[in-house]
Amino acid sequence: MKLISWNVAGLRACYKKGFMDFFLKEDADIVCLQETKVLEEQLPFHLDNYYMYLNPAERKGYSGTMILTKEKPLAVFYGLDIEKHDHEGRVITLEYPSFYFVTVYTPNAKMDLSRLDYRMEWEDDFRNYLVSLNQTKPVICCGDMNVAHQEIDIKNAKANIGNAGFTYEEREKFEQLLNAGFIDTYRYFYPEKEGMYTWWSYMRHARETNAGWRIDYFLISKKEINWVRDAKIYTDVYGSDHCPIGIELTLN
Repeated sequence: MKLISWNVAGLRACYKKGFMDFFLKEDADIVCLQETKVLEEQLPFHLDNYYMYLNPAERKGYSGTMILTKEKPLAVFYGLDIEKHDHEGRVITLEYPSFYFVTVYTPNAKMDLSRLDYRMEWEDDFRNYLVSLNQTKPVICCGDMNVAHQEIDIKNAKANIGNAGFTYEEREKFEQLLNAGFIDTYRYFYPEKEGMYTWWSYMRHARETNAGWRIDYFLISKKEINWVRDAKIYTDVYGSDHCPIGIELTLN
C-alpha cells in the first residue's frame, strides 16, 4: 500500500498549482490532506475511484482535513469527540480490518504563543485518543503536526528555540506521543539524514535555500513498524508551503 499526506494550504489553490498531476502520478491507496479550507460544494474535483471523507472547519476558509481512499473503511469518525476541539475540522479516523488510520492537522501555537496553552490541552487529548485506539487495533497516524521534533528537523535550530513549532513544550509533547507507543517512520529509516524538511516559509526565499522545518509525519504503532517498507519526503513537489510525505506498507 502507498499512503500519502500533504498539507495543501488551501485545496483549491493547490489544485491550480498542479495538485492532480502529483495525485494521478502517485496513484496512492490513501491520500490525506490538511488545511483544505473547503466545503464539499467547493471541491475542485470529484473522483470515481476513491471514497472521499471531508471534515471542514465551522469557520469558512480555515483549517479542515480530507481523506481519499480506494478501499471503503468499516467506519469513519470525525474529530476527537471532545467539544472544545471539534470545531476546526482537524481529525478524521478511518477504521479498517487491520488498523485505524488517522489524519490530523495539529493547531498552531501562533507566533506570539497565544495558543500554546490550548495546544498543550490538545496534545494530551490527541495522545489519549491515539492510545485508546491503539488498545484495540494498530494505528497509522499522519499529518501536519506543527512541531519540529529534534534539531535535525529544522534548518536553523538555535535561532528558532522558543518559537512556535519549536518550543520545548511542543517538542516534549511530541516525545510523549512517541513514548506512548508510536514510531516516527521517517526517522526510523533515516535517523541521521539532514536537510530533509516538509515546510518552508514563503519569506526570505526559504524554499530556494532549503531553510525548512520537518513538521509533517507518518507515525505507526511500534509493534507494526515491520509493516513499513520505506518512508519518503517529496521535496521536489510544489503547490503549497508544505511538500507531501508518504510511506509504503506491506501488511503482515
